[in-house]
Amino acid sequence: MDDAVGGIAAEVRTRRRALSLTQRDLADLAGVSERFVRFVEQGKPSVRLDTLCAVLDALGLELIVAARGSRAAAQRRPA
Repeated sequence: MDDAVGGIAAEVRTRRRALSLTQRDLADLAGVSERFVRFVEQGKPSVRLDTLCAVLDALGLELIVAARGSRAAAQRRPA
């Protein structure tokens, strides 16, 4: 699994659990299928970006793209 995909998967799973949501709850909030939420959390690399953004939005998260080695990217990476 790619580091970026794995990071997104872990962040979505962690945030969903912190909000005490089931995968079904999140799917309903985001207007997606429970299967899609499961795929995101499993790090499936072929999810649709617009649908992923709907899931992130439902969790109060956003997708930020930064150049590798940039200050913003370095601040987001765990040590």
